[in-house]
Amino acid sequence: MPQADIRKLSAKMRHGEIFTVECPSCAILKHVTSRWGVLVALLEGTHRFSDLRRKVGGVSEKMLAQTLQYLEKDGSINRVSHPVVVPHVGYSPTPLGVGVGKQLEALTDRIETNLPKIMKVQQKR
Repeated sequence: MPQADIRKLSAKMRHGEIFTVECPSCAILKHVTSRWGVLVALLEGTHRFSDLRRKVGGVSEKMLAQTLQYLEKDGSINRVSHPVVVPHVGYSPTPLGVGVGKQLEALTDRIETNLPKIMKVQQKR
């Protein structure tokens, strides 16, 4: 695809394209920004499934497995299976996933920094 044909996601949002069913960016955005996708994307290093389940509080086994499958399919995480007697599978961010994680980290930092203001507004409503 020529570079001229690639438009930023923000431009697609302004033109309403991201809201169409056909927009592939919409599905990927949904995976990354889902309740569990955000938390998984923020993790660094390699983690086993059980470690992820403990760290991502409140996620069911089914939802974590589904989230990991989506993020793996989208290229955000690597799944490495080690052929040992007790199966050992590790999940780690790809370079693409690290970039997404940094963007999400900036967003979560902004929310945390503004949390007192946000809570004040919420109390007024």
